Amino acid sequence: ADIGRVEYDGEWCDGRRWGRGLQYDRKGGVVYEGEWMNNDPVEKSVEIASELGWLHNRIEELVVMSWCGNAIRWRSLDLRHLHLLKSLKVDHDCFDYVSDVRIIGLSELERVVIDDNCFTVKKWGCGDDPNRHFYVKNCPKLKSLKMGRYSFSDYTVIEIENVDALEEIEVG
Repeated sequence: ADIGRVEYDGEWCDGRRWGRGLQYDRKGGVVYEGEWMNNDPVEKSVEIASELGWLHNRIEELVVMSWCGNAIRWRSLDLRHLHLLKSLKVDHDCFDYVSDVRIIGLSELERVVIDDNCFTVKKWGCGDDPNRHFYVKNCPKLKSLKMGRYSFSDYTVIEIENVDALEEIEVG
């Protein structure tokens, strides 16, 4: 503002940069062009290292670090709103109490890697809870699905449908 040049040209919400926009330097050169959220450029790669916060629908790569999402209040993980997601990586010992996992309709998803001891309460049980379900459906670009040892070990339903590009499934 002090040199009479536009600093930002784009969408606003409640006085903050939000949506599509361009940020310029003092000489008028483009510093950043793309999506904004809450006055910050949107991160396309998100790493969660503690309890889960909120996620936005522009994420392309999601990494959940070890021991996350284990609060008993986490019962469901539904990723269908992450339309641009290309890669999901869940490190070991996450989401113990989640009993419903839905990876459905993600047209850009290429890779899912779930490490050991995830999505399971009874770490060495064997499919004895009829209310625990894992769905991977309608993900046309999914090439690789890997699930580590003891992950989903107490689930009774695992459905994998309409994943025509799937080349690799690794379990345990």
